[in-house]
Amino acid sequence: MVFVFIIIAYLIGSVPTSVWIGKRFYGIDVREFGSGNAGATNTFRVLGKKAGIPVLIIDILKGSLAVALAYFSTFTINSYNFINLQLGLGVAALCGHIFPIFAGFRGGKGVASILGIVICILPLASMFSLLVFLIALFSFRIVSLSSMLAGVAFPIILYFVLGNTNPILTSFSIVVATLLIITHRKNIKRLLQNKESKVALFTSKIK
Repeated sequence: MVFVFIIIAYLIGSVPTSVWIGKRFYGIDVREFGSGNAGATNTFRVLGKKAGIPVLIIDILKGSLAVALAYFSTFTINSYNFINLQLGLGVAALCGHIFPIFAGFRGGKGVASILGIVICILPLASMFSLLVFLIALFSFRIVSLSSMLAGVAFPIILYFVLGNTNPILTSFSIVVATLLIITHRKNIKRLLQNKESKVALFTSKIK
């Protein structure tokens, strides 16, 4: 039964929101434009906010919905197993978002889906991390940098600010931070070259 839930979570994560919306309503594949990434940021960049907003919301919900599958499982007999199942489902959905079976395994970086996952599992830590993201975004106007800073802040907030003592959750937070850095390798290179795109705040697209 747990294996079936993991597969379902992966399939939920695999829904390529930006690709489907781009092709259905705009006749283009967002992965062929902008950064080449099938995520909300590139959707904003290529298609504007009318496409970017629903992509962002749905990608967040994908992570939350996958984690919520844990509530339908009879496997969870205690809180420890329940958290482990939530984490497993979240990771499966994240893998689906990054490597979607419905879009040739070319997906996004997983930032929005990670947010949906951690909101369900660690809501307070996710809110603090989101605050870090917003402060960085308004300070630097660079989405990739803001995402990485929020990701790195996540395990720090969880351990030092909120006093988490669960080693599984600590490990998960470190994996999240590491994954965000890995998936933003090209962005880091552009940041070092001072070529990374900046957000034109309160307008429809990313420059």
